[in-house]
Order: sequence, then structure tokens, then C-alpha cells
Amino acid sequence: MDKYNAVCFDLDGTVYRGNEVIPEAVTLIEKLQRGGIEPYFVTNNSSSTTQQFQTKLLRMGIQTKPEQIMTSAIASAKYCKEHYDGASIMMIGEEGLEEALVSEGFQLTTQNPDVVVVGIDRSITYEKLAAASLAIRAGAHFIATNGDRAFPTEKGLVPGNGSFVKLLETTTDCKATYVGKPEPHMLHFIQQKGYRKDEMIMIGDNYETDIQAGIRFGIDTIHVEGGVTSAETVRKQPSLPTYFYKSLADWK
Repeated sequence: MDKYNAVCFDLDGTVYRGNEVIPEAVTLIEKLQRGGIEPYFVTNNSSSTTQQFQTKLLRMGIQTKPEQIMTSAIASAKYCKEHYDGASIMMIGEEGLEEALVSEGFQLTTQNPDVVVVGIDRSITYEKLAAASLAIRAGAHFIATNGDRAFPTEKGLVPGNGSFVKLLETTTDCKATYVGKPEPHMLHFIQQKGYRKDEMIMIGDNYETDIQAGIRFGIDTIHVEGGVTSAETVRKQPSLPTYFYKSLADWK
């Protein structure tokens, strides 16, 4: 554990499941903090602000600061800042994405944008999709916060952001640039805070997003059981995580 100064946790499935905290994660996070390591929390969820995530974690007994939380909304805004600084942006999304884009100084528009950024929007309408489609066909750059096609609720799996992005890709014949996991952009922005790759580690339950993001970025990874991907399935993959744990209590 002493090797790592940037310990990056996935949230849903690793730190909590819905509104239920995973006790082993809390214990590990507290141990890291006692040792002077403030972990990062890395999530594809673009709907909530960092303050909202901070409040949710606090309710579960986890203390952190907003700057330790990296969402796909924040990463998308930073990506746009790096590549399209000064551009006008049309947004499909919720409060988390809007706050992230505005905090990077972007002007949001519904007409003739330079960039279209698509995040999860649970108030999606045909008009929003049509406007985004026309803007992309007119030449706007097409950015997707993440490609998760479904996400779990208490009722079961429901459409995720990736489902709407695929619809727009089909409509426009234009491939989106994806920012969230498994792409390594969020880890890249964490590294920019002053870390070497050999002192970073990504922890998650989902091989296709969490572990792949770490592998693609070139850092160590921990796959923890009990979430999306079983250890049996992960062990059949051509690229393996650095460590396999049944629970985070196993990381000494």
C-alpha cells in the first residue's frame, strides 16, 4: 500500500452499491487517510456535482473534498478546455455536467454550437436529440461523457448515456469521442495533479470500465469481487489486473 500516492476508487459497486455502503471500502479509505493519503473517487456518473457526491459519501461515513472526486462530467469539461478552449457548447445532460462546463468558462448555447457534449439526461426529449443531431451534422464536434449503455436502479437496468450516444451516432454517421472509463482521460487529469504513473492505482469491480481504464493508462489495478464482473470472467481476459481481491479487506 505504501507504494501508491494516488489511490483511485470507482464508486458504484466498489465503495457503495446504490445507497448501501460497502464496509470494507470505508475501512480501507480510513486507513489510507490515517496514513496521509487522500484517495480519489472516479465515476462515469455525469449527472451529479462533486458537492452532491461529497454529501452522499459523508452520509456513508466517508469524508472527502470535492477536488478528490473526478466525474465524467468534470473530465469532459477539462477535455473540452484542452481541445476546444473558447468554443460554444450545446449540452445534453444534468446539473453535474452543466456546472463542470460553466466552471471551465464555457458558454452554453442551443444554437450553432462548436461542440456538442452528451451526458445522461433523465429529462431527454426528441427535441433535444434532434437539435444535437442537426448540430453534429452541421460540423460540431461530438463528445460523450461516457458510453455506459445501461445503469442499475432498484427497478432493474435502465437506459444509460451510451444508449443515447449510439442513437446520435446512428443518426449522424459520426462517431463520438468518449471521455469516461474505459478511456483513460479521468486518470490523466488526476495524474496532472502531480503524480507519476508508478504511484497510481485504479480500484474497481467492472473489468470493462474500471480495470480497462487503468490498463489503458498504464497504471496498476485492483479488481475487487462482488460487483459487475466476476473474477472468473476477468481471469479469462488477455490483459489482467495487477491484483485480484475478494474484498478490499484483503489489501494490506
